[in-house]
Amino acid sequence: MSRAPTASTDTAYVIFYQVSTESSCMEFDQYCEAVAETRASAGFDVVTETDPLGRVWHASDEDPTVGDISLFTAVIDAREYGPDELTEAADAFRHVVTERTSPDDGATPIGYLVVVVSDPSSDVVETATSYTVAERRTNVFPLVYDLTTETLHTHPVPRLKGRGIYRRQIDDAARLFEPSADEA
Repeated sequence: MSRAPTASTDTAYVIFYQVSTESSCMEFDQYCEAVAETRASAGFDVVTETDPLGRVWHASDEDPTVGDISLFTAVIDAREYGPDELTEAADAFRHVVTERTSPDDGATPIGYLVVVVSDPSSDVVETATSYTVAERRTNVFPLVYDLTTETLHTHPVPRLKGRGIYRRQIDDAARLFEPSADEA
């Protein structure tokens, strides 16, 4: 005859729950690592590190439509950014580009500030893609990388004046800031 097991009041049960520590911060770090490798292999070097921009990278290049160019890039964690914070960061980046560019060298300075967010609001994307690019002899493009959809939002190419720099921005964005499927 088989007896049903009896419950003991002396037995303690411990239940473990697995808590995921993976967050969008980890995804931000992975994205930064992937694009840092891409920039380094494209000849970029870190020229400074500042708050809130982190590492600022630089390379020189020649473009058939723009001429000699001086490229600057930075990638920032903007998960908590609204339109105002994005504009402040872009202005701070422009200041770094201006400080690091000599007006005597004749190169056109172009800066790409990639703000990395998860599921950005339309206001943030609109602020970035409508930011005044050409100002104080610099061209600064805030770009929004959406970690959720793995989409890079760039500035549209205008129909008339300045097409070369805007076209260059789209090509550079794809080359430098869109990680390949095996890196992301």
